[in-house]
Amino acid sequence: MILPVIIYFFLFLLLSVRRLDLAVMILIFALPSYLIKFNIFGLPSTLLEIMILTIFAVWFLKNYKVVFLNLKSKILNSDSKINNDYPFKWEIIFFLLISFAAIGVGGFSNSALGIWKAYFFEPLLLFIIIINVFYKNGDFKKILWPLLFSALAVSLLAFYQKATGNLISNPFWAAAETRRAVSFFGYPNAVGLYLGPLILIFLGWLFSSVIPAKAGSRKEKTSFLIFHFFKFFTIILTIIFSLIAIYSARSEGALIGVGAALIIFSLLGSKKSRWTTLILVAILSLAIFSYPPARFYAFKKITLNDFSGQVRKAQWAETWKMLKDNRFIAGAGLANYQNAIAPYHQEGIFIKNDDPDFQKKVVFSAEYRKQVWQPLEIYLYPHNIFLNFWTEIGFLGMLLFAWIIIKFYYLNISLLFKNFDAANNKYILIGLIGAMTVIVIHGLVDVPYFKNDLAAMFWIFMAILGIIKLKYSLGGKEIKA
Repeated sequence: MILPVIIYFFLFLLLSVRRLDLAVMILIFALPSYLIKFNIFGLPSTLLEIMILTIFAVWFLKNYKVVFLNLKSKILNSDSKINNDYPFKWEIIFFLLISFAAIGVGGFSNSALGIWKAYFFEPLLLFIIIINVFYKNGDFKKILWPLLFSALAVSLLAFYQKATGNLISNPFWAAAETRRAVSFFGYPNAVGLYLGPLILIFLGWLFSSVIPAKAGSRKEKTSFLIFHFFKFFTIILTIIFSLIAIYSARSEGALIGVGAALIIFSLLGSKKSRWTTLILVAILSLAIFSYPPARFYAFKKITLNDFSGQVRKAQWAETWKMLKDNRFIAGAGLANYQNAIAPYHQEGIFIKNDDPDFQKKVVFSAEYRKQVWQPLEIYLYPHNIFLNFWTEIGFLGMLLFAWIIIKFYYLNISLLFKNFDAANNKYILIGLIGAMTVIVIHGLVDVPYFKNDLAAMFWIFMAILGIIKLKYSLGGKEIKA
């Protein structure tokens, strides 16, 4: 394993030196490459980590003089004309500090340090690189191409798995009657967590890609139209296969998140789409309310009274008990949730069903108790986006993350109202709002950040918004490194 990694590293290093933008695009395409794991001098690492550190090192060595000069000017306040503040600058600084302190809360373990490095430090390095490379490059939409092809690869593999049952290591998920696609990942929900937000980004890109008039020769016009046709076709194909992949993985949280985000996308799109969406939502709501089975199903899902919902509520209850017991502020610490929750963990729960005599049978029938008893494992995280951060980096860390999301929405909406470069960026901004909506809604019942690729993707979205914000704030002027 190590020899191919060494060869790839040197080739990637060479590419980074010659074409840093292309190297970043390859990295973004290969976000799932965190699954390729190995040891370097006894230290665990991943291919994604190696690529992030490589491109950051190359960028820094090329720009270190400017970086130090800029830091000096900031400290001495000697050049007020330099405007190099990164969007979310203070949030990033406090995010790093609070998350680093959580390593100590977690006992300074190697796993805590590894999680901090993979989920906090390295994604923020990627954020800095993207801001510098693609703002100066002048076309942040280049970032979308590798995301597009990455999503297409993930969704096509999931489609193949659903159709054949091949390449699914878990026998239960591979069986025809219980089949769930996992794509490159080890579990089905990872498919929805990866593809759900990207669908909204691609939809925004699709609507922003209205073909403009092209001056020039007939040959130039033909080439231009062929390229745009290819782009439209690829985006639409990827959106369709991504939706099929999420359905094939049976990731209900992702489907609900995408559905809610599509409503928000339509409401923000135009006056016509707004009224159309309101009418359709009203009709659908009336239809669900009028049809008892649909009404019952929707109520069961919303109130989390289905199987997975009851498991989640049990997990949140024991997490809350743990937090209240002298961990309210500090949380459990990085990589320490399983140890911290163990004294509060219940071995299982009785899954409630529609039987009107459920409680009576549970009390008096040992056979019935066996049928409805569900053992509960201790998961890595509480499966709620806010509890995830609360337990990992403490109450202040959770509040900071919530603030980052609120600021993300605020900046997007403020740019929409300012109508900045609306012809090109309006639907990209709406797509970003939709992507974050998928993350938040799916995150209410899952873990949409604490995974290498998802943490990197989160800060890629932040970087895209940051570039658009900088273009508005600086009017296209060059920023300092």
